[in-house]
Amino acid sequence: MPPPSASRNPDPDRFGKPTSGLRLALYTIIFEADTRAGKAFDVGLIIVILASVTAVVLDSVASIHARFAFELRVFEVLVTATFTIEYLVRLACVRRPDRYAFSVFGIIDLLALLPTYLAVLVPGLHALIDVRVLRLLRVFRVFKLTEYVAEYGALGQALAASRRKILVFMSFVLMVVVVMGTLMYVVEGPEHGYTSIPVGVYWAITTMTTVGFGDIAPKTGVGRMIASVMMLLGWGTLAVPTGIVSAEFTVQRQGRRTTTRTCHECLSEGHSPNARFCSDCGAKLPAYQHDAADARA
Repeated sequence: MPPPSASRNPDPDRFGKPTSGLRLALYTIIFEADTRAGKAFDVGLIIVILASVTAVVLDSVASIHARFAFELRVFEVLVTATFTIEYLVRLACVRRPDRYAFSVFGIIDLLALLPTYLAVLVPGLHALIDVRVLRLLRVFRVFKLTEYVAEYGALGQALAASRRKILVFMSFVLMVVVVMGTLMYVVEGPEHGYTSIPVGVYWAITTMTTVGFGDIAPKTGVGRMIASVMMLLGWGTLAVPTGIVSAEFTVQRQGRRTTTRTCHECLSEGHSPNARFCSDCGAKLPAYQHDAADARA
């Protein structure tokens, strides 16, 4: 009998996992990563994404563009064709393709395709905006990497769990920079470049973050002493949010085996290998599909 959580309504934003046939096989390969085929698909797509972004970066270098413009254009066509096929297969193997198309990852997938097609299908687009600017949107493909690295999800959960502590910390930092910026405005004054309190706050922020642009700097002994305190504070404050998130990340990872096993109904993932029901919607889980090597892990 399903647990009490079965009474929950499935998340309406989920787009549904197929239950059988070719669509289920494709879904397991594309959306999950506990089989050899799924892992190979993820690794291959990561390589294509990184190669595509690298090509965009190289294409922005004038000397490389002048010498390899044709080769880069051909590579872009091949990559766009690959992502187009992948996008269509994703839509075909989910039960609710409209919901996937409007999900975060669906929009990212679409952004990876649109620039190339728009540049080809709308020849007069240069009258509105330089096509080169539009082509730079291909860099959005790098965001597709978040789908294939499980640690992104764990890091996101750690950040969400730490949001209140980080908010309190940021409030403290804001108070410090306002106080120190005001103090520098009083001590240094307009004659040394501190023409207003916002300018003083700007200096405090660049100093505390150890950026130190150097466009404004204290000239008096007292001002330099305040600057020294700000630099030391900066070293300490930079470590605080890292420690908060790292501690939360460690707590979430302890005693937990990460899988990509998903529920057919609400598509929530991360269920343990021996779970029988979804921890989010309570639906009965399908058999855990994995390779023999994963079973021994």
